[in-house]
Amino acid sequence: MTPENNPKKKSPLGDGPKMPKFNIYWIYGLIALSLLSARFFQLAPDVTTISRNEFVKLMASGDVEKYVKVENKKVVRIYIKADSVQKEYYVKKFKTKLPKDKVKGNYLFEYKVDDWSSFNKDVEDVLTKNAITNIPDSSVDTDSDWFGPIANTIFSLGLIVVVWVLLMRKMGGGGGSGGGPGGIFNVGKSKATLFEKGGTKVNITFADVAGLEEAKEEVMEIVDFLKNPKKYTALGGKIPKGALLIGPPGTGKTLLAKAMAGEAQVPFFSLSGSDFVEMFVGVGASRVRDLFKQAREKAPCIIFIDEIDAIGRARGKNAMMSNDERENTLNQLLVEMDGFGGDTGIIILAATNRPDVLDSALLRPGRFDRQISIDRPDVKGREEIFKVHLGPIKVSENLDVHKLAEQTPGFAGADIANVCNEAALIAARKGKTGVEMKDFQDAIDRVIGGLEKKNKIISKEEKEVIAYHEAGHAICGWFLEHAYPLLKVTIVPRGTAALGYAQYTPKEQYLYTIEQLTDQMCMTLGGRAAEQIFFGKISTGASNDLQQISKMAYSMVTTYGMNEKIGNVSFYDPSQENTFQKPFSEETGKIIDEEVRKMIAEAYQRTLALLSDKKEQVETLAKALLEREVLHKSDVEELIGNRPFEEKSTLDVGTESETFAPSETTVEGSTDNVVDAIDNANATIEAADATGNNE
Repeated sequence: MTPENNPKKKSPLGDGPKMPKFNIYWIYGLIALSLLSARFFQLAPDVTTISRNEFVKLMASGDVEKYVKVENKKVVRIYIKADSVQKEYYVKKFKTKLPKDKVKGNYLFEYKVDDWSSFNKDVEDVLTKNAITNIPDSSVDTDSDWFGPIANTIFSLGLIVVVWVLLMRKMGGGGGSGGGPGGIFNVGKSKATLFEKGGTKVNITFADVAGLEEAKEEVMEIVDFLKNPKKYTALGGKIPKGALLIGPPGTGKTLLAKAMAGEAQVPFFSLSGSDFVEMFVGVGASRVRDLFKQAREKAPCIIFIDEIDAIGRARGKNAMMSNDERENTLNQLLVEMDGFGGDTGIIILAATNRPDVLDSALLRPGRFDRQISIDRPDVKGREEIFKVHLGPIKVSENLDVHKLAEQTPGFAGADIANVCNEAALIAARKGKTGVEMKDFQDAIDRVIGGLEKKNKIISKEEKEVIAYHEAGHAICGWFLEHAYPLLKVTIVPRGTAALGYAQYTPKEQYLYTIEQLTDQMCMTLGGRAAEQIFFGKISTGASNDLQQISKMAYSMVTTYGMNEKIGNVSFYDPSQENTFQKPFSEETGKIIDEEVRKMIAEAYQRTLALLSDKKEQVETLAKALLEREVLHKSDVEELIGNRPFEEKSTLDVGTESETFAPSETTVEGSTDNVVDAIDNANATIEAADATGNNE
């Protein structure tokens, strides 16, 4: 049976356009149409108003059957004989032949009278002058003066009411409920979604959350507080009032809250910080009050506010950027969380990736008793996350999940999910029955470096410069003790502007010495130094390298006190992030600039000396790159031998990229873990890899 003949077979594009469903709006429309028809469309033929001369002509013709004088309206209604309406005069007048049965009993003409005595005299003169013996019947009538105006008034008011009801329902979000949470009358109502037994359910549980064991334990304990409160209050303890989930984007804050909603046996209110914001003044505070009013009725319960920094920003720090409406909403939230009439049985859960901008009153104990940090997962956590996302994917038997975790340092849960999805799409594109390790390698390359540009036309001279540039980076990473050794290098263009990139194997660490940072700077400068040595000139390809080392050097001098001349001073103050005032004098600023330039110049000279000494190895790698385009760690070992330094830590081996991009673009290469650690502590360092995986 073909899909066309099979009634159960659904089209992949859907069932086509659906017919509109019958609802109460159809009834409203029919009523309005009926009223309009009764008001504006007459069942009788159209009535024509005539002049005095036309009235005299009609009377003289003898076609008038009768006329009725409506005295209160000063109107004469003229009835024409049924046999006379077929005459040419009436056909031209009405532009059609009127049926006799339709004319019978209906008046066709109206004559407006100014004075009844003059009208009577005109009728008498016409009858006498034309010697009309068959005198038309005449009568006097009076129309009611009250029904018409009342009917018009009722109709007008009814029409206004119908339009108003339809408008209010439309503003209330449609449906037949007379205005939803977004209606004009309910604008101050909370927009929170309620999850509870028998209602809306969440299918995510704690089993779906991997790589966040410590944070998961904290959240599970909060759920247990509400399930078994006596277990904790028996010892005199109090249930925490709130917990704040803090972490970079994509690490699983909202996912953890969803799992909490799925596991909790109590009502769970979920909404975003932006749901309190509205164009009307005072709506935010009103919605906060309504939210807690609903929560008190459902207590014990949990309220989850995602992206709380939308309303929780610090108050009064910058008068030019202050927002009274947002501050009023925050004030109401502070009062509801821990005000004069504190609530029991309501736990506030919130998530943000900008804890530094939140108001200190919001963060104090009594409102958010706990701050749960959700960082990027380590190699063990990444392996668990991979297992979760690989569940619905058909993978090959030889897939090494641990190796995948090692090759993705700095990846958050959202990034790993993206890699798994990209790998499945790549395998499907190649017609495979299962996703193999090679597909995951290609997916990681695509996430780090961008889409491979196979058709990009690069001249032979440019390709040679790119090869020596990448070889310079690779040799520096190979022969500097504290630099990251090479994992893979390629000169295949990727992304919007990356003409080549390298992947390194960084160690996951949190503290860095001056020697380690200096070696990283030398490795980053290796590309430009190789161009200088082999071509005697430099190109714009090192723009991204210069951005990284500049941020690193300024952080070493101004934030971490790693310069003798400046001393053990840190000028970084996160609370003064948005101010234009520098925390140091103009003279000190000049010294900082001089020391940064001196530090970078010394690192560059050291890099030139290293690459000059290893000139033969650089040339070997560059020629191999021009021939093969891609070199792995094993290929480098075959070409120039093993790395002279033993790795002191085998905790994690991962992937880190550095891109070769023209200076005209803003596409950056990947950030090593050094810059990543500095960026986590210092908001002024914003270097990120080409896909934004490492901040």
